[in-house]
Amino acid sequence: MQAWQVHENGEPGEVMRLTEVERPTPGDGQVLLRVRAANVNFPDALLCRGQYQVRPPLPFTPGVEICGETEDGRRVIANPALPHGGFAEYALADARALLPAPGSLDDAEAAALHIGYQTGWFGLHRRARLQAGETLLVHAAAGGVGSAAVQLGKAAGATVIGVVGGPDKATVARKLGCDVVVDRRAEDVVAAVKEATGGRGADVIYDPVGGEAYAQSAKLVAFEGRIVVVGFAGGTVPSPALNHALVKNYSILGLHWGLYNTKNPELVRHCHEQLTELADRGAIRPLVSERVPFDAAADAVQRVADGVTTGRLAVVPENGATA
Repeated sequence: MQAWQVHENGEPGEVMRLTEVERPTPGDGQVLLRVRAANVNFPDALLCRGQYQVRPPLPFTPGVEICGETEDGRRVIANPALPHGGFAEYALADARALLPAPGSLDDAEAAALHIGYQTGWFGLHRRARLQAGETLLVHAAAGGVGSAAVQLGKAAGATVIGVVGGPDKATVARKLGCDVVVDRRAEDVVAAVKEATGGRGADVIYDPVGGEAYAQSAKLVAFEGRIVVVGFAGGTVPSPALNHALVKNYSILGLHWGLYNTKNPELVRHCHEQLTELADRGAIRPLVSERVPFDAAADAVQRVADGVTTGRLAVVPENGATA
């Protein structure tokens, strides 16, 4: 079969190589899946660079999120078991962790429903306890992680403010349903959000960026507000001033979604049921901005790493399907 492999760490566009390899053999508790679509995530770039918390042995195939097909023909969503990741014709996955792909979504959309939406659901509902009528601010609102949080926030009845970088991403954020969109490249984010909220700030801030975005969050969080730290796509890990959190009376909440797979897998399945229900009634729908041919996977991962994409990119193998 064909698979994209990384033999040395570096930038995705330089180290991902399309190779002919043996089809992987499932180990205990694993299943072999035919990949129908593989979603591109920022962790795929970190894996290539050797900067992710999980470091599979070289060579490995990246691709942490797929819609696949079992040997008996079931469409499922899975996190492939590295080193046999999703940018291949076939991947391995933990049989106990397979989730049914919603019939209301095509393969690319189903592949994109998992990590970003699970992260958003756990961040907004489990950690921040977002309530209807509250104000939610989402950094990188037009990106894969941010777009999921915007849709989930709207579905929960929140007023959503999206922060984006550039007019094209601003257009995407508006189409996603943001009530207010702030272009950080053309506007003062702090001033714009304070104006939009009458000086109060946001009740919940969803931050997958870190760095300067977190510094803005600390200035914009409302009394008894909650900042959900999801990741550091901006490349800088901030050092919060805890005295500021004390004086201003807000909470800083960390979220590592992957821990729920081992600490509370039943909650992951419950979340998937909630997401499926929302998708089936049209309240959420993954924003797949591009369905990428298999031979362009390395370029797709590089573009996500460079932060120049909107929504999700999905890699579709030649043997895959889109519906």
